[in-house]
Amino acid sequence: MSATAAATTTATHTPLPVLGRDVLVPLVTGGEVDYAALDYAASAPALQRVWDDIAAYAPYYGSVHRGAGYLSQLSTDLFENSRKEVAAFLGCRPDDQVVFTRATTDSLNLLAAALPQGTRVFVFETEHHASLLPWQQREGIEVGCLSAPRSPRQAVETLERALAAWRAEAGTDAGAALVCVTGASNVTGELWPVRELAEVAHAHGARIVLDAAQLAPHHPVDIAALDVDWVAFSGHKLYAPFGAGVLAGRADWLREARPYLAGGGASRKVARRDDGGVEVEWHTTEARHEAGSPNVIGAYAIASACKALTEAGFESLVARERRLIAKVREGLAEVDEVRVLSLFGDDAPRVGVISFVVEGWNSSHFAAALSAEYGIGVRDGLFCAHPLVRTLLGGEPGEAGECGAPEAAPGERSLNAIRVSFGAGTPDEHVERFVGAVKELVRDGAKWSYRTEDGRCVPDRG
Repeated sequence: MSATAAATTTATHTPLPVLGRDVLVPLVTGGEVDYAALDYAASAPALQRVWDDIAAYAPYYGSVHRGAGYLSQLSTDLFENSRKEVAAFLGCRPDDQVVFTRATTDSLNLLAAALPQGTRVFVFETEHHASLLPWQQREGIEVGCLSAPRSPRQAVETLERALAAWRAEAGTDAGAALVCVTGASNVTGELWPVRELAEVAHAHGARIVLDAAQLAPHHPVDIAALDVDWVAFSGHKLYAPFGAGVLAGRADWLREARPYLAGGGASRKVARRDDGGVEVEWHTTEARHEAGSPNVIGAYAIASACKALTEAGFESLVARERRLIAKVREGLAEVDEVRVLSLFGDDAPRVGVISFVVEGWNSSHFAAALSAEYGIGVRDGLFCAHPLVRTLLGGEPGEAGECGAPEAAPGERSLNAIRVSFGAGTPDEHVERFVGAVKELVRDGAKWSYRTEDGRCVPDRG
């Protein structure tokens, strides 16, 4: 084997260093074990590289923009250079804007607030609530909710029919239209045909925004190559948990919209009018939607994570993750009582997000036992994608349910699921421990008794 091949193989099989990899947690059965963080889809651990960069900058922290002092100037440069780093990571076009927000939810709410009056929004019922709900909040915006497709091709065909029907009905009076779609499902991990959906959207004069919250940490996201109009993602899923997110893409609607927040930084000039009111001239750059003191730590953390992932090489990261996905899916397939949830089928490409149910088990009970008896952190519930999970579990998409609530006593079936998720920082041992724990719990049952407390299944400590 050549030195190059050996280096590639080593990189493929070595997780990126993350914080928390040596944290010990107690087990109800006695003793301690290093914590297996397998809930990356909710929040990924911070990369060690991100933490080190933030720690090195922290003594120089200062106000951003307009400050004359050295630390303010340095912090401003850091903030604006972070914007450029994110733009490069996303393959932004020359005229695109990169707006720093709080998270994906904030980014999509910002875009919803910027939509021209009368815009028609098309969104699949399979979306995370962050991309399903913001459009419902705007008056004067029509929302078309599309049924869950059962293949990537069906997704494209469903959107094609919906847009064609809208155009035929609206005719020359058709206004603006926006399609919102995820890049990778936060429930099944399956990849969506983003490029093909963008082609359909643009063919009908619609724009498209990509929710890349689950895609960006696992795969390269290139705005120009995918031909999407905007991309939204969160730092805390990209190994940068410091309360920041990104909305990147076309500038026109953002420039023309009212500022997302009114305040300092968003305004260029403010003057008192003779009638007692206030005259405001707003920025037309990203600052228009970044009022207040920017989260320079959060922005720099995202930029650091972007740089770290780029330098690590997505080809290597994707190859390693595919191996971990195969290991989990093969292990779960050996347990007859386990059913893995999927929209597009077993052969669909996916990221490291897998949801499943276990026959005879309440999902909250199973997740609690994984944590308390094995030191494994997973997620249970509806994953802020209620209509999708209900559909996959055979319930009604409109059926009510609360995220994380067990809805049934331990051992009884519920319309909730268990989600295991992992990424660039996951050691092989954690995946192997998870597969072994699932098999042991199904075969032998829980070693401890559990009860419901405040909507959660927890160990009964007497």
